[in-house]
Order: sequence, then structure tokens, then C-alpha cells
Amino acid sequence: MPETLEALFRQVIPAVDFCSLRHVRERGEMLMVRQDVPLPMRSAEDVGAMVTVIHNGGLGYAATSDLTLTGLHAAADCAAGWARQTAGRSVVDFHKIVPPEPVGEYIGPNRIPWESVSPEDKYGLLATECRRLKLGDHIVDWDASLWYTLKETLYLTSGGGRVFQRFCYMVPHMGATANEKTITQHRTLGGHGYCRQGGMEVLDQIGFRTAAPRIAQEALDLLSAPNCPTGKMDLLLAPDQAILQVHESVGHPLELDRILGDERNYAGTSFVRPEMFGTYQYGSELLNITYDPTRPQQLSSFGYDDDGLWAEKEYLIEKGILKRGLGGLSSQTRSGVPGVANSRASGWNRPPIDRMANLNLEPGSSSFDALVASVRHGIYMKTNCSWSIDDSRNKFQFGCEWAQLIEDGRLTTVVRNPNYRGISATFWRSLKAVGDESTFEVLGTPNCGKGEPNQIMRVGHAVPACLFAEVDVFGGE
Repeated sequence: MPETLEALFRQVIPAVDFCSLRHVRERGEMLMVRQDVPLPMRSAEDVGAMVTVIHNGGLGYAATSDLTLTGLHAAADCAAGWARQTAGRSVVDFHKIVPPEPVGEYIGPNRIPWESVSPEDKYGLLATECRRLKLGDHIVDWDASLWYTLKETLYLTSGGGRVFQRFCYMVPHMGATANEKTITQHRTLGGHGYCRQGGMEVLDQIGFRTAAPRIAQEALDLLSAPNCPTGKMDLLLAPDQAILQVHESVGHPLELDRILGDERNYAGTSFVRPEMFGTYQYGSELLNITYDPTRPQQLSSFGYDDDGLWAEKEYLIEKGILKRGLGGLSSQTRSGVPGVANSRASGWNRPPIDRMANLNLEPGSSSFDALVASVRHGIYMKTNCSWSIDDSRNKFQFGCEWAQLIEDGRLTTVVRNPNYRGISATFWRSLKAVGDESTFEVLGTPNCGKGEPNQIMRVGHAVPACLFAEVDVFGGE
């Protein structure tokens, strides 16, 4: 198919300054066992292509699922028509943007292919883990699931560019809900945070086959736990909560299209302004945030973004200083701010926009035991369960599934319904210690939403445990 598609594309390229075709094929399956009952397999396949045209400073695009010569010709004509209409009338002067003409290939990890394990064996695995979640009568709901997606993309340009990329995404999940009278508590395997690129080997990487008893027991323990106390205290975040903090109060505020106002009427703007780059003290000197598409197992590793820009590791924040934004070639040109290769689309029928990809917090030098030992009065929180942040991505309030008090350097009482709040512009400056490699975990989210029409995107985060000073903590009762 790629060879045929490439030949067809060469036949439909209009007489314009630049033309590209981005072909996307996705095939996915989801299996779940809930309350020891196997649910029907859900499967889906989606195939199509988008043609983009730049001409005389204007840009147009058109998508089609008709990959015949006729269908591609119609899409190219439509895209060229929109380019003519937008020339001289667009916010962006595309004369100033020189699209890359890349040639390359990227193949993500897939050591144990999904297809190499039969559906019967997959359901058998899920049934086993589901049974292990049912520790007693107080467990009232329990489930285990696997969600797998194979994605292949082919990017072609009128100047001879050609990039083929293949990705395998695995999203394992399990959860247990416990209830006693009016109290209900829920524990999961990091929410959906333990998502990675790869095949069935991902399950062993994240400890899927050993997690069920711990998850169920923690749900039961929360039933008799006291409510989280209220007050100012040190806050130690586990990686599966730190990823949400990075995502919401670093990632989204640094998206250049949001800073430029493109998201204003939908998902809001940002407290970050273009003049802050290069000087703004975003966090303490311990804060080092990278855009890093080079870890193969991370959910959003790739070789090229969806506009053909080569992807490489870059520091966005280094020693607390804001250096670079999350913006692709178009936003970099518009803003004059350095960016990264993160122009991405959720599918063949959506245009690329500035998106998080792999946004990581680099590890520090403290072991987990050392982090705990350094706290006289504090709390340790794991696994996000609720989030709220204002439309400038500044004031936030997050809740977690699990917490333990830290008293005189020791983890003590388990508490339920823990929450904390803060302001992005000052919160990261309270970062007082960062976990080392032994606390560092590769995580992510499969469902970050942005854009009009909405685009649901996979985002990777690799983070260590992080300790913050004097945070506003409160309970949920």
C-alpha cells in the first residue's frame, strides 16, 4: 500500500509551492474482564490521509478516506483551493515558513507482538488478575483490561520527502473499589498512567502480574483510614501523581499556540508570556524539564513530528529557568520563541497542532528513603483521581487516591481523600528535593484533549518522586 500511495500522490500534486500527504492507519483492540466476567472484545480500524498545500503565503488542507486516485485528487484540489483563499488573509504568513523535506524511518519497540498471544490467553491473563483483586466482600467492583493500538504513518512531500513510522501502544489497567456503609474508596494501577510503547513485554516492565493484591489491599485499607488533615505541610508526590503535575502546570502552559491565543476560546490561555523565555524563574534550581522523544518505550517517542520536523531531546526548563516552548515550526516562526518538534495530529482527519509529546522531569540525587527522612511534618500522595486548573493553567487543585502522613522522617498513618492546591507560577519554586533514578518511572496518559475540533492525544511522562515545601493540603470530607 505505501508504494501505491506514493505513486498516486505524485500524480495529484498541484502546481504549488509545497504539498504534503500524511497517511495514517490505526488498528486497535481492547479486552476487559470485570467482576470476573469477560466482556466482548472491542476492535477498531481507521485509515485515511490528509493533503496539505502551502502557496503564495496561504495554507489549506483536506482529508479523505478515499485513497484512490480520484479521492486523493479531490483532496489535493480542495487543499489548494483553501490555500488560495487564505493567502494574504491568514494570521500566519506561510511565506516565512520553510517546511522540511525529511527522509527517514522510525520503528518503535515491539519485542513480544500483540498478535503472538492468542485472545484466549489474553483473556486468561485478565481473568487471573481480576480474581486476585477480589480480596473479600468489601471489594464491590474490580476489573482488569488491556488496550492495544498499532499505528503506522507515511509522510510524503512534493520535494521528495518520505518518512515511514510504526508505533505499538499498550495501555494496561486494573482497579478495585471497596465499600463499607457510606464510605467508598478506589485504587488503580496508576490510573491509566502505566502506558508505554511496546508489545506484551510491557506487562512485565510495569509489574502487571504482581500488582492486583496490593491494589485491592490498599482499597480496603482506605475504608478504615481517617480523612486527610488540612494545613500547610511538605508534600511528597509519587511519580504517578507527579506526571499530572508536570502535564497540567508545565506542559499545557508552555504550548506556544496557547501562549499565542489559539486556544483562548476553548481550553484557555497561559500565564506564560513570550518575553518570559530565557529569564523567567519557573521553579527552583532543582527543576529540569525536557522534551524527550528519544526513549523508545515512552508513549510519545517518535523520529519526526507530523510536519516532518526531526525530533530530538531539548531542555524546556533548566535549573529552574524557562528556556524553550512546546511549539512546532509554525508557532516558532510566529512567536520568535525556540520550540521543539511537537506539531502533532490525533489522526488523518485532523491538522497538526502544538502538543505535548514526551515531557519529562529529569531525576535528581535523592533516594526515596532520603526524601522521606528529610520531612518532619508532611504527606506522601499517590495516583491522581481528580484535577482542576484555571483557564490560564495557573491556579490548580488536585486529588489523589492514596496518601500517608510523614512524621519525623517516617511514613505513618494512611489517610483517605487527600487533596492539595497551589499556583503554577510559584508552586515549582517550592521544589526542595528530586528523586534519583531509583524513583524514576516511565508513565504517560493516553487521552490528553486539546483543539477545535477536539484531538485526543497520547502523551508520555517520565518522572521521579518530588518533594515540595509548605503546600496547602486538605481532606475531601
